[in-house]
Amino acid sequence: MEALEIQNTIKAAISEQGKALNELSERVGAEFVTAVELILSCKGRVIISGMGKSGLIGKKIAATLASTGTRSFFMHPGEAFHGDLGMVRYDEFADVVVLISYSGETDEVLKLIPSLKNFGNKIIGITGGLSSTLANNADVLLDASVKEEVCPNNLAPTTSTTAALAIGDALAVALIKARNFQPLDFARYHPGGSLGRRLLTRVSDVMKKENLPFVDNNTSLHDVLIAMTQSRTGLALVVKKGNVLEGIITDGDLRRFMLKNNTIHGVTASDIMTKNPVGICKSEMLNQAELIMKEKHIKCLVVLNEKNIVEGLLDWAI
Repeated sequence: MEALEIQNTIKAAISEQGKALNELSERVGAEFVTAVELILSCKGRVIISGMGKSGLIGKKIAATLASTGTRSFFMHPGEAFHGDLGMVRYDEFADVVVLISYSGETDEVLKLIPSLKNFGNKIIGITGGLSSTLANNADVLLDASVKEEVCPNNLAPTTSTTAALAIGDALAVALIKARNFQPLDFARYHPGGSLGRRLLTRVSDVMKKENLPFVDNNTSLHDVLIAMTQSRTGLALVVKKGNVLEGIITDGDLRRFMLKNNTIHGVTASDIMTKNPVGICKSEMLNQAELIMKEKHIKCLVVLNEKNIVEGLLDWAI
């Protein structure tokens, strides 16, 4: 294939799947509301099961639900039929089970239905086979049908798996809104990610506390430059006795002062410093500090206590 033909094939595949999703959105009806309400009222977990490509989609849906406030996990239908059904709760904390099969006739999936019915678990079916065995046995049927696969041979699950994934994501989004699931809630389930770090970390956890660039009012410009260089922060903190903050000097302050003045002879810290710089309390969350730095267009924040005593320095690079 020539490069242009490859590009056109890829564009066409993406476009066709987009059309299929638009058609899917037009078919959304009351059954989706029922599915969301069923999950919201569930005192147990949401168990996703599917075979092959549908199983891979099911794993992603389960992961998305779990990370956004809906207790969920994936159960392989083959393993379930050989003992893993013991993971399913069917008491007052009964689980809701989501079965995914495009044909609705996947043998491994269908084998689970009698046991689930016997347990009394509610079944949500995601299928393109609207007259299939799965469709006829599901308590809630979600239509995932597509006109054809984008695969040139209309064989490999492509458009159909995209549709199933979109349904799972759409359910997750509806549940997020219904539960008023906020960024802080998301962060609790993602403590290792950058979002979790920002939302769960306090300023005190990451602020610089040692070798701070302290100078006093009478420090010469030469010594101010030495303090800034040694600290590698690009600034100096002007303090009085007890490290009470009086002002701050940044490299930008130095440049602006030197452009306006012909001499630096006799210049001290008090001549250059910016009084009442922006500060933050060490108990604040890191994301709040980042918002302040973005709003004020600054790269560092002085960490102060209620008596205006310097307790640390927070650098944007942290």
